Amino acid sequence: GGSFQVCLCLLIALLTTHLSLSCSVSLLPYLPGLLTAVVGAGIGGSAVAHFLQQHFGPRVQIDVYEKGTVGGRLATISVNKQHYESGAASFHSLSLHMQDFVKLLGLRHRREVVGRSAIFGGEHFVLEETDWYLLNLFRLWWHYGISFLRLQMWVEEVMEKFMRIYKYQAHGYAFSGVEELLYSLGESTFVNMTQHSVAESLLQVGVTQRFIDDVVSAVLRASYGQSAAMPAFAGAMSLAGAQGSLWSVEGGNKLVCSGLLKLTKANVIHATVTSVTLHSTEGKALYQVAYENEVGNSSDFYDIVVIATPLHLDNSSSNLTFAGFHPPIDDLQGSFQPTVVSLVHGYLNSSYFGFPDPKLFPFANILTTDFPSFFCTLDNICPVNISASFRRKQPQEAAVWRVQSPKPLFRTQLKTLFRSYYSVQTAEWQAHPLYGSRPTLPRFALHDQLFYLNALEWAASSVEVMAVAAKNVALLAYNRWYQDLDKIDQKDLMHKVKTEL
Repeated sequence: GGSFQVCLCLLIALLTTHLSLSCSVSLLPYLPGLLTAVVGAGIGGSAVAHFLQQHFGPRVQIDVYEKGTVGGRLATISVNKQHYESGAASFHSLSLHMQDFVKLLGLRHRREVVGRSAIFGGEHFVLEETDWYLLNLFRLWWHYGISFLRLQMWVEEVMEKFMRIYKYQAHGYAFSGVEELLYSLGESTFVNMTQHSVAESLLQVGVTQRFIDDVVSAVLRASYGQSAAMPAFAGAMSLAGAQGSLWSVEGGNKLVCSGLLKLTKANVIHATVTSVTLHSTEGKALYQVAYENEVGNSSDFYDIVVIATPLHLDNSSSNLTFAGFHPPIDDLQGSFQPTVVSLVHGYLNSSYFGFPDPKLFPFANILTTDFPSFFCTLDNICPVNISASFRRKQPQEAAVWRVQSPKPLFRTQLKTLFRSYYSVQTAEWQAHPLYGSRPTLPRFALHDQLFYLNALEWAASSVEVMAVAAKNVALLAYNRWYQDLDKIDQKDLMHKVKTEL
């Protein structure tokens, strides 16, 4: 009986401590664990959850709010029981954070099924790729002289400076604003490149207008749906992606997002965040995050809040309000460029491109110049899972084509591009900032421990850029939390990092 009494006493003791604990929890929102909210479960949100945990360690508890599906602009659509990328389709070989995530998660690179590209100018192809690398170079040289070399040198110079960010981040340095980050990489050159157009900058280094119209604008349309009038910095980052090897993730790029969230053991809450309100307790900021889902409205308190979704006026989803902040947070300027991705399962109308016999049509990827074109790109795409026996469909066979256009395609436009088709499925994205629609570069730090990850999109927009922003925000939160101000907004970092090595 004695052991039974001991058990009973223990049980009562346990119950009473449990009761007193739950009382104290409900009275005090502040716990020794570090409570963090991340709004958005795209690549930015999932990467920042991972980096926050990496820096703060196991004491950080992370809630990730997502109103749609995990992955954000990394998404797939199913056609005939196969899945295809409907969002960001591939990454550049220099995407170092993405490469790390894939290794860390044990994911694999998808086997590349090569296909030729061409640029369509409305009447005919202005540039056609062959299977011979040297012949391609010769054609570029023949058509455009030294322009393409000058372009390459310009892009390489920008990329070489941009790649410094990885070294700075490895040393724990962070930036509170986009301008500070750019300045530390390329000084006033980079900041100026956000204020001048691609066309202006390229003409200055001796690239011809014809090359800009034929080639550069086609690449910018493919990646941003915008013209060479867009800012030079974002343009250079996108042109870097046009050369160099590209890769994607076997099974779908969105696996990186779900993988990182699983690895971080983040608590994913399917809800729309409606407001962030500032409270303070004992000199520390505490943020109340209010959200709504099918069940109703609710809210929780956090020490750190990261907004990892675009904040801008025309994004109906970002009816996110900030309350209790002095001065108020109301920097929601700028609009986004809508992009429609249509996956069409059908037979290409090759005669529209000047090939009456579809068997002779050699291209898998078609880019377009700025002629009044209703579409930006047309690609014969492969599913996200490629078996060893997989081969790309011949042009005379029914294939899955991915069409990117600024607006949904009309039936007449589909009939222009396809002789006939079985199905059309679309995804509409607020894909990238509409550059030039906001006067200044935004800041990452909106308040002590309230951060805006997507600020960096206003300098350049890609999956890897969001991962760089995620690492920056995690470091910024960490350095601010521990008051390590020597690691924030440092000038002359190149020199500092060299001496630290």
